[in-house]
Amino acid sequence: MKVIDGNIASPLGFSADGLHAGFKKRNLDFGWIVSEVPANVAGVYTTNKVIAAPLLVTKEAIESSGQLQAIVVNSGNANSCTGQQGMEDALTMQKWVAEKLKIVPELVGVASTGVIGELLPMDTLKNGLSKLVINGNAHDFATAILTTDTCQKSIVVSEMFGKDEVIMAGVAKGSGMIHPNMATMLAFITTDANISSSTLQLALSQTVETSFNQITVDGDTSTNDMVVVLANGCTQNKEILPDTPDFNSFKAILEAVMQDLAKKIAKDGEGATKLIQVDVINAPKALEARMIAKSVVGSSLVKTAIFSEDPNWGRILAAVGYAGVDVPVDNIDITLADIPVMQASSPQAFDLDTMSEVMAKDTITITIDLHAGQETGTAWGCDLSYDYVKINSLYRT
Repeated sequence: MKVIDGNIASPLGFSADGLHAGFKKRNLDFGWIVSEVPANVAGVYTTNKVIAAPLLVTKEAIESSGQLQAIVVNSGNANSCTGQQGMEDALTMQKWVAEKLKIVPELVGVASTGVIGELLPMDTLKNGLSKLVINGNAHDFATAILTTDTCQKSIVVSEMFGKDEVIMAGVAKGSGMIHPNMATMLAFITTDANISSSTLQLALSQTVETSFNQITVDGDTSTNDMVVVLANGCTQNKEILPDTPDFNSFKAILEAVMQDLAKKIAKDGEGATKLIQVDVINAPKALEARMIAKSVVGSSLVKTAIFSEDPNWGRILAAVGYAGVDVPVDNIDITLADIPVMQASSPQAFDLDTMSEVMAKDTITITIDLHAGQETGTAWGCDLSYDYVKINSLYRT
């Protein structure tokens, strides 16, 4: 696998566009991804019991045939907690896009992100839709889906399957309400690989556990968000089937794309100054390793300690203890930014000047050795700063 320059429309047969329609006062806020042919599709969705209308419409469309040919997205308005009118507006959004592309509505997915509890401005939507074009500015799509994000989050990779080059591209948004199982952000992945919707769903369901489900910013779970993968088969490679070397290769590049986007979301957490990576090693089970890693990276006390550049290993050990995993706690090693701070559950002396230097970096890695098995798990998050409170106190519900 190699990372290449490109955008969400880099795989064969895809196009995209993004523009300012007026959902937000300024900045791009509306876009779409379109495939030349219906693409096989897989999706995972928020676990919040309150589910926004666009997500319900998209999920139903995907389940009806396992295919989509277009996804349209607006930012600035979530169309969530909007009752029956919100559902009707999401269906109208789907219908209008289908009419413009001359396809059936069931081949259109819709997504919205932004302020909760306000009806979608349909005149704004209609105006924006009239300006979207095939083969537009695909780079702008990655900007149009953002809310409080400070930057685009995208990646494009290629891999050879026999003599055929398969390209996979991904974009994501997410800055706050990032605590998925599966939730809290929008992510769209396109590929020109030849793979069925059921096999694609299998790959997505497996890799989401080690990528998007291992990030947290603030512990909140959104009402709207999802990951959707579209595979249109335009490369015409030999079909990728389960339990084959090609499937393992495909799953590996999908996991790499999703982990890259997940880390970019975590790093761009609202008000964040540092990316935190927690690696748990020598655990009894992989799931338990991931649970402990996510418990530590999600701890508000750990987050604030990292923000203040305080090597407070006690907070880390406490988060291990309440992770809900039954592991021995009397033989744990903790390394903070490559410096041992605990061995066999006993504190270790370290040089304060050296620690101050590494704690000032913008990426902090915490390694926790349980000495209780051979499995590993990783989670990503960010520190918790004063600006997180400031941003969210000014963001309307």
